[in-house]
Amino acid sequence: MLKELLQTDANKTTLLIRLMVGSVFLSEGIQKFLYPVQRGVGRFESMGFPAPEFFGNFVGVLEILAGLLILFGLFTRGGAFLTFCIMSVAIIVTKIPIAFGASFGPFELRELSNYGFWSMAHEMRTDWAMWLGSIFLMIKGGGKWSLDLQWISEKDAE
Repeated sequence: MLKELLQTDANKTTLLIRLMVGSVFLSEGIQKFLYPVQRGVGRFESMGFPAPEFFGNFVGVLEILAGLLILFGLFTRGGAFLTFCIMSVAIIVTKIPIAFGASFGPFELRELSNYGFWSMAHEMRTDWAMWLGSIFLMIKGGGKWSLDLQWISEKDAE
């Protein structure tokens, strides 16, 4: 099962997607601790999350861990699954309400000058790119310059 999780092709260009997704998540995770009011606990509180202290820090740690895994190409599919889940929640909680112009459940709609589909599309452009990049990495794995490929190659050589 571990071999299947690590399995990847030797495509060189996968590195570009790993760099994009991994660096964004690593940076965002670190910023949740550097700027807790704007990006971490305070943001989760303003969005209406229950237990914002827990979720702000938890998501920050997950983003750092997933970003590092993806950047190193180690358990790339697992790291990409984490980022896919994070982005799915972000889109549901923060972007879908923009499309409808209304809060739902405990999640608060933020103040914008426009609501509707095009406003949502604009606001979720990075989320969408990270979501699709995560799906790509879950399908393809780490590619040529990944620790996943190194590990599989070494195991096959034994």
